[in-house]
Amino acid sequence: MSNATDTPVTVIGLGLMGQALAGAFLEAGHPTTVWNRTASKADRLVAQGARLALTVGDAVAAGSLVVVCVTDYEAVRELLGAAGVLPAGTTVVNLTSGDSTQARETARWAEQRGARYLDGAVMAVPSGIGTADAVILHSGPRAYFEEHESALGALGTVTHLGADPGLASLYDVAGLAMMWSVLNAWLQGTALLRTAGVDAATYAPFARQIAAGVAEWLPGYAEQIDRGAFPAEVSALETDARAMVHLIEESEAVGVNAELPKLMKAMADRAIAAGHGGEQYPVLIEEFSTPREA
Repeated sequence: MSNATDTPVTVIGLGLMGQALAGAFLEAGHPTTVWNRTASKADRLVAQGARLALTVGDAVAAGSLVVVCVTDYEAVRELLGAAGVLPAGTTVVNLTSGDSTQARETARWAEQRGARYLDGAVMAVPSGIGTADAVILHSGPRAYFEEHESALGALGTVTHLGADPGLASLYDVAGLAMMWSVLNAWLQGTALLRTAGVDAATYAPFARQIAAGVAEWLPGYAEQIDRGAFPAEVSALETDARAMVHLIEESEAVGVNAELPKLMKAMADRAIAAGHGGEQYPVLIEEFSTPREA
């Protein structure tokens, strides 16, 4: 494993996130080279000690670890695909946002050129980079990750998910699904309570308590999903479906949008019609695993 501060690092792409990544490497003491199409975006980093490369090829050659954070995967291949830009043996950590198919395709593309490729996902805002709260996910060959784990640790809390290069992207979107679902549920409840004069700040602590309580159920529910058995230890799905009716009726009665609870009820109704009404809520995994027309 490389020492925490002696690894020369290159950061390609200096949007808000790329600037934060380069800044964290500088703060940790790494010799840091940067490149961006608009060179002026490097001014602050250069003032802090970064070296501005004039070409992508020069940037790649300067770092034993090359971190890429650009617009999309097509841009990654465009920038690194020119002749001579990506020497065999270069370690590339791609923190560009995309999907798992793009990640796997780019991993194959890099491997064909002799590069050592890791895909990644940043679960943080730029201001959090360099702190323990910034979760950085990596997937690809574990040996590549372990070689640079210490250096990558300058960015935050780093995790290796597995050899499949697509895992980081899948975890990324799975995390977004959790985030938006929790926020949407909170907004639904907030909209309901506002009709009775309860403001969002008053409701938020109660909502946070409910969310934390539901989170405690996840390990047990995960066991049911992995076993494929869903005994109704807490409540049966058909009981939950009746409660969903109350939520829909209450929303409509007070003039609040009922689209979200109606979607929940429709999925539960399909599972009940398939004979799963007496089983516990995680049986809905079959609904979530089945594509449906929009």
